[in-house]
Amino acid sequence: MTRSNTSAFTLLELVVALAIAATLAAFAIPSYRSHIARTHRIDAASALYRAAQFVEGAASDSAMTTLPTGLDQAPQFGTAVYRLRVLPADDTNGGYAIEAAPAEAGPMRDDACGTFTLDATGSRGNRNDVGGSTLASSECWNTS
Repeated sequence: MTRSNTSAFTLLELVVALAIAATLAAFAIPSYRSHIARTHRIDAASALYRAAQFVEGAASDSAMTTLPTGLDQAPQFGTAVYRLRVLPADDTNGGYAIEAAPAEAGPMRDDACGTFTLDATGSRGNRNDVGGSTLASSECWNTS
């Protein structure tokens, strides 16, 4: 009677391999999500600066209340993660303010940074409309 040599993984080897994969996933997934959120925040900040340049260039049109297509969202092309809009002038914003609010169905809708704001004086800020606490603006606007 001849025996065929069959090689296979033992149950112990399989459990060890699964434990290693689970440990890697436990660290990699939160790090990946954090990186993606930071990237979306940088997109929102960049879009606000682009929109501010447009608004300042179009300063002669005092009735401008909407941004052109492409400047009204972040990222500029593709599915919007943030929606931008020009706010009216008041005593504190120097002539205009622009906000970037997370899209209602987007991945940043529950982000702690909430809505990004930028005004004509260069003042940057964040507002959380859903009632949670807002991170310090320096953390939300950190692009380094």
